[in-house]
Amino acid sequence: MGISTKVGMGAIPHSDTGVTFRVWAPFASHVTLAGTFNEWSETKHPLYSEENGYWSADVDVAKIGDHYQFVITNRNNQNVYWKNDPYAREMTHSAGDSIIVTRDFDWCDESGYHTPSWNEMIIYEMHLGTFNDKPGGSPGNLNTATERLQYLKDMGINAIKIMPLTEFAGDFSWGYNPAHIFAVESVYGGPKAFKEFVKEAHNHEIAVIMDVVYNHLGPSDLDLWRFDGWGSKGGIYFYNDYRSKTPWGDTRPDYGRQEIRQFLRDNAIMWLEEFHVDGLRWDSTVNIRTCNNGGGCEIPDGWSFMQMVNHEINQKFSWKISIAEDLQNNEWITKGTEHGGAGFDAQWDSNFVHPVRESIITSDDHHRNMYAVRDAIYARYNGDAFERVIYTDSHDEVANGKRRTPEEIWPGNAGSWFSRKRSTLGAVLAFTSPGIPMIFQGQEFLEDQWFHDQDPIDWSKLDKFRGIHDMYRDLIHLRRNWGNKTAGLRGQHVHVHHINNSDKVIAFHRWENGGPGDDVIVIINMSARSYDSYTIGFPHDGKWNVRFNSDWNGYSDDFGNYLGYDSVAYRNEKDGMAYSANIGIGPYSALIISQNN
Repeated sequence: MGISTKVGMGAIPHSDTGVTFRVWAPFASHVTLAGTFNEWSETKHPLYSEENGYWSADVDVAKIGDHYQFVITNRNNQNVYWKNDPYAREMTHSAGDSIIVTRDFDWCDESGYHTPSWNEMIIYEMHLGTFNDKPGGSPGNLNTATERLQYLKDMGINAIKIMPLTEFAGDFSWGYNPAHIFAVESVYGGPKAFKEFVKEAHNHEIAVIMDVVYNHLGPSDLDLWRFDGWGSKGGIYFYNDYRSKTPWGDTRPDYGRQEIRQFLRDNAIMWLEEFHVDGLRWDSTVNIRTCNNGGGCEIPDGWSFMQMVNHEINQKFSWKISIAEDLQNNEWITKGTEHGGAGFDAQWDSNFVHPVRESIITSDDHHRNMYAVRDAIYARYNGDAFERVIYTDSHDEVANGKRRTPEEIWPGNAGSWFSRKRSTLGAVLAFTSPGIPMIFQGQEFLEDQWFHDQDPIDWSKLDKFRGIHDMYRDLIHLRRNWGNKTAGLRGQHVHVHHINNSDKVIAFHRWENGGPGDDVIVIINMSARSYDSYTIGFPHDGKWNVRFNSDWNGYSDDFGNYLGYDSVAYRNEKDGMAYSANIGIGPYSALIISQNN
């Protein structure tokens, strides 16, 4: 045993025998290692100071599967702290022991997989504890979620955004209270189970986007708190002044301290490199770059930290996506770092979610604002439609005093005709507007009420509302141009050419390169009135075919099956276009129309 010459942090198993341990504790006077390999002795295995705040040792008797903790004596030799490894890849539980694990894994079966491009991506937000589980008992886990991967593939989903799965306090949580950010939550199955899940997702041609929380840590079961005894507040890992305060406690990491920047950077790169995830979604970046949800001080160190990590990701993994949840409509979030931006590829777009939810939840047709819907369709950042993620429901939108969209439309009757008709108009807008569309788990079969971490999805609704599920499937297939007739839905271009705010009808033209099989017209009627013959403009003459009619009674027996007929456009200027045609459309219904190749 002796001081380590290996690079790295935490517990690093050797290729032959033994383990290297390395930890940062700059204000410690002594650090030792206790574990199952030495009967939890506080003295048998000392770590040696590297004279730079780091302590390390090679321990020949330690092996994969052993439990361990660091025993840290503060600089005054007055207090001794038993602390878990900040870099632990696995924990017995959030207040338990660190576990030595191998970092090796057989990824050979995913050799033909490719992360989808931004304009092909359809995101499904998943909470592992409630996605595929039964009420009572333990939460769902990575194995139960794997059972539904084929279901997601068949629907056309090609990206899963998993709510945080790092070790948190207790067994039930949204995950936004990370106690150990390098460890996969034990109740979900640990690190090997997560790698198996990613591998299986890739075998189903589904990307995995990891939700990471760097705006705060904990606050409970947080071994990083006063890690080596120093600090007026949280110690070496946290700001110790006014910048420590967040909406979730005084646990904002100190982005100005190089060792903390490295700690968080190592975490981000680990998910992409070691776990093969296809991207990261950063929680509440506004609370990394500012205090008080953007209403307080600026934190330049937080901004430069995001730039640092995103620059490296773009250099090493340019095909993997970095998404910010900032929700301040700030185009600098998705500007490149070379231009002074934060360097994210996309951001959740409040320009879309708020006006669209308002337009479909509002009970009185008269109060719907079609100009607000128009602006939601047009919004983009830095001229790029795919720098935004668009949705009507996310974990935030369906909780925190709010409910899932069908429940908001008719509280207590989320399966009503009005809830089905109007909530699916929101889905049409998400899948046909420029951007990266996302839905929240269960949205595709009218899951009701509000999201709770102990309330599993009711999969019986998949049978009850099978037609609504089929509508989502059809929309996704059209969005991805599986029939080779709607390529424009993957394009950058949009022109909202028809706005009838009196009768609540809007129509817009989508295209990528233009021409048959590419140009798409989307018509949405947000009123209870139907139309036998309604005239709108078209970009070209000739026959236009209905690819989708949300009023089809195959989606629900009580839908009117109002004839959304194929039309022929003739030269007759309308809506600023040289051609026009008549269409039929039902109440609270949408049509997607294109020409054959």
